[in-house]
Amino acid sequence: MNKNSSGNSTGNSAAAAEPPMEPVAATAAAPPGRSRRFRVDVGTIVSAVALAQSLLLVSLGYWGSQRLVSRIGVSAHKSNHDRTEDKVLAFLQKAESVVNAVGTAPSLRPAGEQSEHTAELLWTLLQQSPELDSIYVSNERGQMLMALRYPVPAMRHIELGAGFTTETWQYKLPLDAEADVQQRYATQRIASYRSDYNPTQRSWYLQASRTQGPIWTRPYVFAAAQELGVTYALPSKRRYADSSPQALVVAGDVSLGRLSEFVRQFSSGGYGDSALLSADARVLARSDQPGVMHKLDAPSGVLGALHQHMLADGTAGSGDDTEFSFTHEGRRYLAQTSRIPATGWQLVSWVPEDMLLGDLRRAVLWGLLMALAFLAISLFMSLRLSKLVTSPVENLSHIARRIGLLELDNLPRETSRVLEIQHLDQALDDSARSLRAFSKFVPVDVINQLIDEGNALAPNGSPRRITVMFTDVEGFTSISESLDTDVLVGMLTEYFNLATGVFARHGGVVDKFIGDGIMVLWGAPADLPDAEHKACLAALELHVEMSELNQKWQDQGLPEFRTRIGIHTGTVIAGVLGSNDRLSYTAFGDVINVASRIEGINKQLGTQMLMSEVTFAGLAGRLHARRIEELVELRGRQTRMVLYELLTS
Repeated sequence: MNKNSSGNSTGNSAAAAEPPMEPVAATAAAPPGRSRRFRVDVGTIVSAVALAQSLLLVSLGYWGSQRLVSRIGVSAHKSNHDRTEDKVLAFLQKAESVVNAVGTAPSLRPAGEQSEHTAELLWTLLQQSPELDSIYVSNERGQMLMALRYPVPAMRHIELGAGFTTETWQYKLPLDAEADVQQRYATQRIASYRSDYNPTQRSWYLQASRTQGPIWTRPYVFAAAQELGVTYALPSKRRYADSSPQALVVAGDVSLGRLSEFVRQFSSGGYGDSALLSADARVLARSDQPGVMHKLDAPSGVLGALHQHMLADGTAGSGDDTEFSFTHEGRRYLAQTSRIPATGWQLVSWVPEDMLLGDLRRAVLWGLLMALAFLAISLFMSLRLSKLVTSPVENLSHIARRIGLLELDNLPRETSRVLEIQHLDQALDDSARSLRAFSKFVPVDVINQLIDEGNALAPNGSPRRITVMFTDVEGFTSISESLDTDVLVGMLTEYFNLATGVFARHGGVVDKFIGDGIMVLWGAPADLPDAEHKACLAALELHVEMSELNQKWQDQGLPEFRTRIGIHTGTVIAGVLGSNDRLSYTAFGDVINVASRIEGINKQLGTQMLMSEVTFAGLAGRLHARRIEELVELRGRQTRMVLYELLTS
């Protein structure tokens, strides 16, 4: 037997070991008795289905036109939502621009002799900015200068002392008073008192100082106006010629009452309501409830149902604009949401669906009834025609599934009046016959096992611990020279049939036939527990079976086959190997080479069944074996090995 270093054969492939294959019959003619008087092709079926679909599309077109009208109503709702969003954004951007302008003023001072110029600047900008309720600036020493609109027009001076804060209020005329510029700014009266107010500990100051950039605070209660609102603040570092550097924070307040005015504009046209939600899902303003928000509550009522839907969909707090529908107390609503980028707030709006659709639902219902009527007619026609196709196709699919599983024996044929199905039936029959012929050359069990385990039928390989066996017929060259070819092939076929049956009963997978030898794997392609024991049992059974076969051959005057076996266990690379267009499941590695060498050393030692020490250890004393006392040197290896002879008794 001729083997290369990887255990692959350099001689003929498994084709030489398989029994002669029956010739494949020519393409069979159409079975007799099949009716050809009436045939229905796919084109006729498609025409019938297209006719039914056309009738259906007429009704759906009418229904779709009504849906288009309803979509216009949804677009109107979105237009109102976008208009409110634009107003809120413009409102906040105006507030930001005013505070940014203060922050860039060159002579900005919250205290000292130059602070009067800053006070005039703050008061002037407050007059021109109805969006803001107050504008102020504070430094790190706790000195703050603030222009207020509410609760009364005033300039507020704050000085942080050692144990208390001194506040000085300069009260002014109302901003809308009829007076010239100087009179409106003139101080009407002054009041001073102590407080515990510390501007450097306020949230707007701490956040702006920490982030070193512009921020919008979360809603809180203003200390002066005692009203809910938010603050826009930004840091502004200064270095004055007469003092050390100072870190200033400029800020402006916006009350929630002003935001409420914008969301109420949404419902002024009678098409739904809107609300502003904070980043933590608190209600800042909503149009369906009168008055100003005096505390931050969770969404309730219709708004609560809308928010629960957003939480379920994961869109609450999302930065994307969304459009959806929801149901509350048996009524369906359409909703729009968008995010205010600077603040993290969400603007939401909702409108009852029936306000937009009105009487269109009735028209849609009539259209749907018409569509159902046409659909019933089409379904009746389709069912009548589909009987010519669906039943044969289903039967052919079962046949194709059996072919896919390589169950190729006793496949039924399918008769049909549909021409294409006749062609498909003939094609499946041809495929099955070709696969039956091909299966003589391919280990079908291995292919099925690889597919069942999810292995890709492409070149691949992975480490796997297996037990491998090599067999060889002693003196086969002399036997082959003394026999006619037909007799030799018959004996080999009978021998291979017997051997492969024994291996299969013990879980072995024949990897390849190598001339008169066989390479068998235990543990590939699927894991096999106790592979060593199963391989040795197969070797012993093969010995017994071959004794009976040799006795039969002797009675016929034929020479006997003495089978030599080598078994080894270890880790190999196993997988589908080969080129892209020709693959084979096999294993390679040093374990394969050693097993082949162990089989070959039988000739030198005068033994029949040898195994390695690793395989012997896996038997755990369950079978009789004899240790070869001397360390055996295998061809091509520098180290000697301990071998064991497997004994029949």
